[in-house]
Formats: sequence, structure tokens, C-alpha cells
Amino acid sequence: MGKRPHHPKRGSLAFMPRTRAPRAIAHVRAWPADASLRLQGFVGYKAGMTQVFTIDDRKGSLTAGQEICVPATVIEAPPLVVCAIRLYGSGTRGLNTLTEVWAGEPPKELARVVKVPKKYDQQKALAEAEALVKDDKVKDLRVISCTQPHFSNMQKKKPDVVEIRVGGSSVEERWNYCRGLLGKQVRVADVFKEGEYVDVLAVTKGKGFQGPVKRWGIKILPRKQDDGSRQVGTLGPWKPPRIMWTVPGSGQMGYNQRTEFNKRVLKLGSDGKAVTPSGGFLRYGPIRNDFIMLMGSIPGPTKRLVHLRQPIRLPGGMPTAPLSITHISTASQQGA
Repeated sequence: MGKRPHHPKRGSLAFMPRTRAPRAIAHVRAWPADASLRLQGFVGYKAGMTQVFTIDDRKGSLTAGQEICVPATVIEAPPLVVCAIRLYGSGTRGLNTLTEVWAGEPPKELARVVKVPKKYDQQKALAEAEALVKDDKVKDLRVISCTQPHFSNMQKKKPDVVEIRVGGSSVEERWNYCRGLLGKQVRVADVFKEGEYVDVLAVTKGKGFQGPVKRWGIKILPRKQDDGSRQVGTLGPWKPPRIMWTVPGSGQMGYNQRTEFNKRVLKLGSDGKAVTPSGGFLRYGPIRNDFIMLMGSIPGPTKRLVHLRQPIRLPGGMPTAPLSITHISTASQQGA
């Protein structure tokens, strides 16, 4: 009896179900338990990619201490405006919203997203929230922030509203920190530092309705197949008498929320000329505001809103000091 041939399943089931994301803004489902008093996330708009020459500072690497060329992604991150503070309490199924405290004078562009009341008693809302904090009913604190895309090269006025958790050791300490941020702007340099790591959450590029060959990578059948070759060879066994969810099938491809862990921050800055290629990034243009440069690629197409979060599972022993960058490529991407 011959040896059984090795034939692993084609197509990874790690990302099932492959359905469309409900919106283009990624939803952060988990936050790290960090004791440092700061915002645990930030958002920006993906501009494009370039290449960077830097000195490898990883211990044990074959190129340690040498100059290496790494791909880099540039994200334009204009300052966020902290519009509100949201207080959470514990419920039977997780966290429940207790109350919210909004800024007295929110940005004018926020009216394009939500209905801003003409009369709002901020002092009354602060007193109610203060009482909840003193009664030890608040279990978590997060801020509602909106972007300012008109400062970037996005060419739109409608802001994107996101929720960001505030880290800290105690609820009272976090509450006082949030009160100081209410109605003010927060820059990306106030949240992250060069050399440390972040998690990237974004919605990937949508590819529409695709067949099983492109969607799952299954084998194309021989040409003598009567029903067609770009399909599965069998829909499964007789019993159970149904098509199982593991059978590769047609459907939506792309436009899924994905999370990539431990992306290192190469550079933070406010002068976009240092990283903008000659003629601007393809389909985006020049960087006009604050930016953050990450090592490697990230999900999503150009102009996608990218959510950056503190690392939730950072391995030990990884270098966190600022990298020594020797050269950033600004060669034209237009072919000129």
C-alpha cells in the first residue's frame, strides 16, 4: 500500500466569515490594560508607502548594526478634537453607557455628522458625571474625538468620529485627565513616540463579488469538466446532507476589518516635505500636516481611515528606542 499523498486544504479559514465590514471605520473591540495616563489610540489617513534606510537595532539579527532598507507606510494624522467624555458602568452583558459630557463649543464641522444641540448645560452634565465617579459606579472612561480632514490632503470637510480609551491607574485620575482634554486638540506626538510599537486596525480594500478560485485559491479543474473548471470539485459528503461552511464558495472578497499587531513607529513629524515623494503620493498628494511613519505595510487602500492602538500583546525583549534613520526615499512615484 502506497504512502498517502500530502494534500492540505487550500484556502485559510482563519478569517471566516469573510463578510463586508459594516462601515469603513474599524471598530476597536479590545484595549490594553495600561497604567500610563494617556490616550490609547489615534487615527489618521493612509497616504502611501515609501522606503527607508535605517540601522538595524535588533539583538541577534543577522544584520544587527548594519544599514538595512525597509518598506514604510506614511499616515497623515491631523490633530484630533476631543468632543465628549463617555462614562461606562458594568452591566449583565459587559459595559453600559452611563452618561456623556460634551464640549461647550464643539467644532463646526461636527454638525455634518451628528445633530449638535443649540443649548447644552455642560456644568450640569459635569456634576452628574462627577457624582458617578465619586460613587464608584464608573468602570471605564473613553473620549469621543473627531478628525479634522480639512487640514490634510483628504479634500473633504466631513469629519470621522471615533471612540478612544484613556489609560491610567485609577478612574478618578483618568476622569481628571479627560476633563483637561475636553474641547482641546490632541496631536499624534502626544500619544505615541518614535521607536515604540502600535497595533493597526483598518478595513481592507474591497474587491466585490468573486468566485472560489480567486477568493479561496482552490485548484482550477481540468478542461473536460462539463459544468466548468473554476469551481469546487465536490460540495461535500452525503451525510450530513447539507453544504458545510468549510466548502469554498463565491461571495464578497475584501472590505473586511483586519488587525495587524506590533508595527514599529519609524518617525513622527509635522513637516510633510521630509517624507513626501516628488510630485506627492499616488492618489493622495503631499503631506500637509502631522504624520506618522510605520515599518511595513498596513491594511486598506489610500485615503482609508486607519486606527492606531497601543500594542495589546507586545512580545518581550523588543527594542523600543528611536531608530537611527539614514535616508528616506522621496523619489517620484509618477515615473518622472
